[in-house]
Amino acid sequence: MIQIQQYKVSIECDSLDTLKSKIAKECGIADSELSHFQILKRSIDARKKPEVWMVYSVAFSCDKKQQEILQRLKKRKISCVLYEPVTYHLQTASMVQQPVVIGAGPAGLFCAYALAKAGCQPILLERGEPVEQRQKDVLAFWEEGVLRPDSNVQFGEGGAGTFSDGKLNTVVKDKFGRNRFVLETFVEFGAPESILYDAKPHIGTDILMGVVRGMRQAILAMGGQVRFRSKVVELELSSEASPRLMGVVLEDGSRIPCEYAVLAIGHSARDTFQMLYDTGVVMQAKEFAVGFRMEHPQSFINEHQYGAKYANVLPPSPYKLATTLENGRGVYSFCMCPGGYVVNASSETGHLAVNGMSNSKRDSKNANSAIIVSVGANEYDMSDPLGAIAYQRELEHRAYELGSGMIPQQLLADFANNVASTTYGSFTSENKGGAVLTNLRSLFSEEINHSFLQGLQYFDGKMHGFYRDDAILSGVESRTSSPVRIPRDEFFVSNIKGLYPCGEGAGYAGGITSAAMDGLKVAEAILATKN
Repeated sequence: MIQIQQYKVSIECDSLDTLKSKIAKECGIADSELSHFQILKRSIDARKKPEVWMVYSVAFSCDKKQQEILQRLKKRKISCVLYEPVTYHLQTASMVQQPVVIGAGPAGLFCAYALAKAGCQPILLERGEPVEQRQKDVLAFWEEGVLRPDSNVQFGEGGAGTFSDGKLNTVVKDKFGRNRFVLETFVEFGAPESILYDAKPHIGTDILMGVVRGMRQAILAMGGQVRFRSKVVELELSSEASPRLMGVVLEDGSRIPCEYAVLAIGHSARDTFQMLYDTGVVMQAKEFAVGFRMEHPQSFINEHQYGAKYANVLPPSPYKLATTLENGRGVYSFCMCPGGYVVNASSETGHLAVNGMSNSKRDSKNANSAIIVSVGANEYDMSDPLGAIAYQRELEHRAYELGSGMIPQQLLADFANNVASTTYGSFTSENKGGAVLTNLRSLFSEEINHSFLQGLQYFDGKMHGFYRDDAILSGVESRTSSPVRIPRDEFFVSNIKGLYPCGEGAGYAGGITSAAMDGLKVAEAILATKN
C-alpha cells in the first residue's frame, strides 16, 4: 500500500468522494483503480487564518506498480511512503487460576477484555454499579444532591473517564498497535469510525456508556466474570520474606483465591490506597496539579481558533495552553471540553471536586477546561506516600464549605481583586449539580493563586481575550492525576509478587486511551508468565 501524508483539502471541498478523486488524479489513475482506500489521520490546520484546511494522511492500493506512483507523487512534491499497517497481536494462555482485575475503568476494562480474549476467563471486580445504574445515581446526585460513595462520577463501571468528554488522543508512542486496537474496540462496541483517524478523537459521555456496556457483555460471553458492588478490602499474602499474593477479600467477607491480581483502582480510591499502604505495598507520593475549571463562550474559542469565516462551520474547537513560570511551577490547560459542562464530581461526603464533561455533539454554549498549577513538596510531605491525598482532601473540604455542597464559582475579575462574585457577566455557567457564586481565593495559597493568574496572562498573549473579566471559575479541580505512584518492575509487578499496578491510579497513565493501553501491557505481562 501507499501512504500519502499531509495532504491538504479546502474546507469547501471536504468530502470522501472529492478526496479520493483528488488522490487518484495526483497518482495519474482513475478513481476506480484505487482500492482499500482508508483515512489514517485527519486534522484541521488553521495556522494561517483566514485560510483553513483539512489535512489528511491516507493509504491505498492500486493495480499499477507502486514504485511508479511513488515516483510520480515525489515529483509533484507530495509526501508519500510505502505503508505497512501495524497489527496488534495478543498471546493466548492456559491459566492455572483465573486472574483478578480490580477496577472497571479503562485500564481494568481493557486488561480484562484482553485476558478474556486470550482465554483466561478473568474475574473483573468493580466496587461501584454497572453503568446503567451508575448513570441514574449520578443524575440523582446532580438533581437531588444524593451522593452514593461507590457510585458517582469517580466510581462505577467505566471509571472516571465515563463522565468526561471521552477524549481519546494520547501522546504515548504506539509501535505495537495497542492504540489502534483500543480505538477499533471502541468502534466495535458503538463508537463512530471517525475516532480511528481524527487527530483529536472523542466519543462523548452519552456514547461511551454504551461502549462500556458492550465490552462488559463481551467479557461475559468469553467466559469472564464481572462482579459489581465488590470492593476489595484486604489482600491475602504468603508469609515469605518476599510475600506473594494468595487471594483478595471483598467487603462482604467473601474471599477469591488468586495468584495474579491487577490493581486498576483509579485515582480516587483513597480507602484502597490506605489499605494497600497498611498491607505493605510500596507506594510514593507524586507531584500533580490543582486549579479551577474555567468557562468561556464556545463561540469565542471557535472564532479565535478557526477565524470568523469558519467559526460556525467547523466542529466546536478545543485548545491547549501551557507555560512554565519563573518560580518553576507549570500552568496548563487540562481535560478541555468543547461545548461541555462543569460537573460536580464529588465522591466523598463533605468534600467537593469538579470535572468537565461533554456529550458526543459537544453542543452546550460554553467551553470549559481545567487551568491548573503544578504542586508538590511546597504543599505536602513528599516522603509520606499518602501526603498528597491528604492535601487533596483538604482542598475539597474547603470547596464543599464554600459552596455549601454546590459548585463554588467566581468571575475571573473578582478572583483577581479578591472579592466575592454576586452575578454572572455576559454569559452564565453550563454546569451539572448546581453552583453558587462566592470567593474562591481562600482555596489555595497565595503563591498558587498568583501563579494561576500569571499563567492566564501568558495565555492571553497566545489567545487574546482568554483573560476576560467574566470568565467563570469553578473550584476545585483536584483530581487531575493520581497523587500516588505504585512502583512496578520490568515485568509490571509491585513489591508483592503477583500484584500488578496498572493505569492512572497507579501512576502510569493520563487519560482514557493511555490507561487502556496500560491495561493491555499488564495483560500481556500476565500472559507472558504462563507461556
